[in-house]
Amino acid sequence: MKHFVLFTTGGTIASVSGEDGLSPAVSPPALVYAVETLSKKYQITCRNILNLDSSNIQSEEWQLIARSVFEVLPSCDGVVITHGTDTMAYTASMLTFMLENLQKPVILTGSQLPITSPLSDAMGNLATAFAAAEAGIPGVSVAFHHKIIRGCRAVKVRAMGYDAFASVNAPLRAEVFANGLKVYDSFPAPTGKTALNCRLCNDVFLLKLIPGTNPGIFDMLAKMPYRGVILEAFGAGGLHFIRRDLSEKIRMLVEKGVAVVVCSQCLYDSSDFSIYEVGRKILEAGAIPAGDMTTEAAVTKLMWALGQTDSPDLIREIFAASFAGEITLG
Repeated sequence: MKHFVLFTTGGTIASVSGEDGLSPAVSPPALVYAVETLSKKYQITCRNILNLDSSNIQSEEWQLIARSVFEVLPSCDGVVITHGTDTMAYTASMLTFMLENLQKPVILTGSQLPITSPLSDAMGNLATAFAAAEAGIPGVSVAFHHKIIRGCRAVKVRAMGYDAFASVNAPLRAEVFANGLKVYDSFPAPTGKTALNCRLCNDVFLLKLIPGTNPGIFDMLAKMPYRGVILEAFGAGGLHFIRRDLSEKIRMLVEKGVAVVVCSQCLYDSSDFSIYEVGRKILEAGAIPAGDMTTEAAVTKLMWALGQTDSPDLIREIFAASFAGEITLG
């Protein structure tokens, strides 16, 4: 019987109704019962490390979760983490970078309805997560609605639907059918020693461009203590430079030592800033292209990269490399 550690962090799956709406509870009886049911097949050690709505999970909590996972990895076959869905993709991406050369499964899951609800998807998602852990799928993954998604490729695409997460620009790692779990992932497990590297910089800002964005916003960012900026540009990669020239403002931030990473507002496919004049101006200004990375992966990778180095050249090298399948190279 395989041994797994279940970390609970709060989220909808553990929420109960109160005067101010749904809020997480520590080990609600329905969740305890679900774990007891799964314990007939797996040896499960359950630890509550947080009790938060995922909107309140930030960099400090990411570090706590990463440290907690790293501490138990030598003594178990894998880890399952219950987490709120709203920021689960950010947490999954960040854990991907913090837990280097991860050879065992670390699976995040949750639910769209509390486990106490008769219509909840919680039990199915938990069962999917433990099935993925049993299969030994290495690295960080998100288990939701019978699908296993690489953690750094997961994006929440529905607020209410049960099929809440999509695997963006990457195939599913596995999927549950009536005859069991079918594993698709051929991404090789790393061979190096698993290491914890949870240094990060929280001084990162995400800006989604709109037609007519006032260039003055970049002057404001330059006055604030941000060390990195993620820009969501248009289409394959572009921004306006007529009347309101944003490219020169990007150049100004880069010259001040701010790392500027640019990705596309489009959910699917890769950005290519070499195609159009409006994109080439971004590259000429010194911005770092994010390729086909999700916004969540680009944000967390920049936070993590800035935790490792102040060197613009090294940050550019980090973004040109794939650490766990977060970007398609070549």
